[in-house]
Amino acid sequence: MPLLSVPRPRRLALAVLALAASAPAFAQVPDDPLRVVPAQARVGIERVTLPGDEHMGLVGTTYLIDIGRGFSGGPAAYGAISGRRGGLFTVGAELAWRRRLAGALDLDLGFYAGGGGGGAAPVGGGLMLRPHADLLWDFGPYRAGVSFSRVRFANGEIDSRQLGLVWSANTDFRYVPGDRIGQRSDTGGRSGMGFDRVQAVWGVYKPRSGPMRVSGGPLDQRIAFVGARLEHALGNHAYWGIEASGAASGGVAGYAEYLATLGVETAVWSDVLVLGARTSLGMGGGGDVDVGGGLLLKGGVYGTVRLTRDLGLTLEAGLTGAPQGRFRAVHGAASLNWILDDPSDLTAPPRNARTEWLAGVERYDAQRQDGTRRALQSVVLEVHRFVAPRLYLAGHVHSGAGGGAGGYTAGMFGIGTQWPIGRRVHVGAEALIGAAGGGGVETQGGAVAKPSAYVGVRLSPSTAVRVAAGRIRSLRGSGGLDSGTLDLALVFDFGVAGRSYR
Repeated sequence: MPLLSVPRPRRLALAVLALAASAPAFAQVPDDPLRVVPAQARVGIERVTLPGDEHMGLVGTTYLIDIGRGFSGGPAAYGAISGRRGGLFTVGAELAWRRRLAGALDLDLGFYAGGGGGGAAPVGGGLMLRPHADLLWDFGPYRAGVSFSRVRFANGEIDSRQLGLVWSANTDFRYVPGDRIGQRSDTGGRSGMGFDRVQAVWGVYKPRSGPMRVSGGPLDQRIAFVGARLEHALGNHAYWGIEASGAASGGVAGYAEYLATLGVETAVWSDVLVLGARTSLGMGGGGDVDVGGGLLLKGGVYGTVRLTRDLGLTLEAGLTGAPQGRFRAVHGAASLNWILDDPSDLTAPPRNARTEWLAGVERYDAQRQDGTRRALQSVVLEVHRFVAPRLYLAGHVHSGAGGGAGGYTAGMFGIGTQWPIGRRVHVGAEALIGAAGGGGVETQGGAVAKPSAYVGVRLSPSTAVRVAAGRIRSLRGSGGLDSGTLDLALVFDFGVAGRSYR
């Protein structure tokens, strides 16, 4: 079966996703190689109606980059925050268009396409479509207003129209075009999406006693999770960020979290030891964990030992709970902390690091928990950051969008290598590890690995199309997920400037 052998509306939705991912390729080139284009970070909330007159609070987060003529595009994620469907998530991309109506009043029209599900919601294959029209008042640094939208799962039973609230903050997306990576840029300020450091996280939940499953049973095993956190400094001691993680063991495959975090920290031993505390608020659920409507709270204290100029090791302990559900746990975590831009190191030369964003689709035959083996299609978002000319670190998010696997999600990270063959063609290989589950897919606890190889063809200095083949398999025992994979993705290749984010 061909990779794109899916219904026509789904092909259209995924094409929009790919267009959004390529957004900034049309900006003008200034004398300095660093380009600056307008962008916006958006948060919305609405009340979606499910079959049986059931209501669910849905929160959406979107990052939109201007591509000219009033259009913008970028990645987006939606998740349940109230009701009885905690654990419902989708990830994808949005294409939007803005027009000034009168005075400070703007009209925004947009279309989101993404994959996911969870929370035992009737999402079918998992493809979510959300056209919307927003009326927003421009307050200068931000805009706020109301939204009218339609949330529909293409092969599911959810089809709802509703009003909502939306808030949008203006920002800039700064990047170096693909054909000018390596050239010196003397323009200060953050580049890319503005994050200063990233953490790869390994952790364990120890649930408290009592029935904390949706089915009524206890969570009698420790739950191992893996994830990532992105952080943005606010002055010298405070920061905000986003984090996402999923279960890798503990009998709750499919459990996932998507949170915003706020923290403070201070150096207590020069630049070697840092102590801090943080709190997080967001969405969680899946894997038969009782989180009620999905709202999740987390708090912790930590210490970081700085190993090199760019790397640190963090140990954290804290508490996690779902206010609308019964899930309560103590957590411990270790993370590798990678500082992307270090303004305090004045000896480091100004530089820019090559980065890739990818958006596409994936197909493979997935073993199901009912004993069958059927084709699964998923939406894929990827980020690659090069640490050497031919070596990069990779982070992937996969969400089910077809094949009756709504609710299936995988988050993986690892390393890759890439080599050019002539001016337009390149080849590469990756090795990834992470967590996956949900949607009735048999991942045997959640831990998965995925090696792959790919070939790409450059369409412009900053865009390429890429085809990959590989294998995804469960790491715990036989009889679980073990299948060849085929991927098709659109790539946006750019550079982010280093040093001087404050």
